[in-house]
Amino acid sequence: MKKLVVATGNAGKLREIQGYLREFNIELALKPSELDIEETGLTFLENAILKASEISKALKQWAIADDSGLMVDALNGQPGIFSARYGKTDQDRITRLLKELEGENNRNAQFVCAVAITNPEGEIIIQTEGICAGEILTEARGNNGFGYDPIFFVPEFNKTFAQMSPELKAKISHRGKAFTNLTPLLKSRLK
Repeated sequence: MKKLVVATGNAGKLREIQGYLREFNIELALKPSELDIEETGLTFLENAILKASEISKALKQWAIADDSGLMVDALNGQPGIFSARYGKTDQDRITRLLKELEGENNRNAQFVCAVAITNPEGEIIIQTEGICAGEILTEARGNNGFGYDPIFFVPEFNKTFAQMSPELKAKISHRGKAFTNLTPLLKSRLK
């Protein structure tokens, strides 16, 4: 495995994944823009597997995909796999979520990230997940990050994701934990 196609058209996500996999001698490449995969899975892991597998089969190459989102306890796990589609903009999504939680005392939530690597035949070789538990605030705090970061508060660090340095967020976030879990699995595959 010398090259992995990242199942995204987002150059920012490619750089982020490169950061997590920097200790490995693996070239990462974006998927072709014309290759779109519909996310029909019911879980983050199903969607990550689906995206990686379809990219692998279409290109006959190794692929990596992740899928992530926010699960809010009081909303029965919503927005979940629909986190990115919960509104047209980050602000729309935050506004909708805060409105749905008005008057709710249970503000517990978790960010979840699933990662899958598939071989050129589309078979799952590695799959893992990472979870970061926190709470949803009633108002935004901080200017870093994106998405729900300004309202996702991590009590252990007394900060929202948007108040954290990029280095701290990368280490303790759901994506950071998923890639931390991935590292030993990938090392064992590359021996």
